[in-house]
Amino acid sequence: MSRLGVNIDHIATIRQARGTLYPDPISAAKLAELAGADAIVCHLREDRRHIQDEDVYQLKKNLDIPLTLEMALTEEMIRIACDVKPTTVCLVPEKREELTTEGGFYVKKRFDELKEALRVFNSKNIAVSVFIDPDEESIGLVREAGGQIIELHTGAYCEAHSSLMTAHFHDCHCELCVVGRGNLKRILHSAQFSISLGLQCNAGHGLDYSNISPLVSAFKENKISIHEYNIGHSIIARSLFTGIKQAVGDMKKLLTNRDNLL
Repeated sequence: MSRLGVNIDHIATIRQARGTLYPDPISAAKLAELAGADAIVCHLREDRRHIQDEDVYQLKKNLDIPLTLEMALTEEMIRIACDVKPTTVCLVPEKREELTTEGGFYVKKRFDELKEALRVFNSKNIAVSVFIDPDEESIGLVREAGGQIIELHTGAYCEAHSSLMTAHFHDCHCELCVVGRGNLKRILHSAQFSISLGLQCNAGHGLDYSNISPLVSAFKENKISIHEYNIGHSIIARSLFTGIKQAVGDMKKLLTNRDNLL
C-alpha cells in the first residue's frame, strides 16, 4: 500500500488569520500521526504566510514519523533545512503572489543549483524530492543531477476531474473529461518512466476524496507503484466536519482502493 503524507499547512493558515496561538499545527500533526499518517508535510514559504520557522523545529522534535519540509531552493531555506534536518526536503517553485504552488520545479533552468543542493543535503543525510510536472525531460534531468525522488504534480488532472464523478469522468466525451484523461495518461507515463530510471515516485497537489480513487485505480491497473501520496487541503477541510482522525482514516481507505466514500 502507498504511504500517505499529510500536509498540515492550512492548520497554520487558520491560526495566522487571527494571529493567535491556536489552532496548533503540531497538535494537528500528532493527531494525524495517531490516525495512521505515514509522514507529515509542511511548506515553509519565504513569506511565512502559514507555517513559521518554530513550527518546523517543533514538528521535527515531536513527531515519531518522517517529516517532509517543502521549500524553495534558496540559501535561507537550505540553511534552515540543514539545521532542522527533516527526513526529506521537497524542492518546489515559489512565487509570492500565488495562492498555492502552481507548477513543477524548473529543473532545466536551475539544474546546476539543484545539483549543488543535492550534494549539500546528501552530506547531511537528508533525502531530497523534486516536485515536477509530469514530463520525461524534467524526470531525466533530476536523475542526471543525482536525484533519487520525484513528486509528480497532479494539479492539472485534479482540476479537470474535481467536479466529475468517476463514472462520468471515464465515459463522457466532453472537453473537460478528455483533458482530464490526457493529464492522467501523462501522469501514468511519467511515473512509469521515473521508476524505470530507478527513481522513487511520489504524487501530490489537489488530490481529494473524489479524484484520488481513479488515480489509485489507474496506477494499480498499470502495475505502477507510487511510494507516497502527499495530501493536505482536502484532508484539513474534511477534518472541520469529521475531525482529523476520521479525515485521515478515510483517505487511507481510499489509498487501499477498497472503498469509494462518495
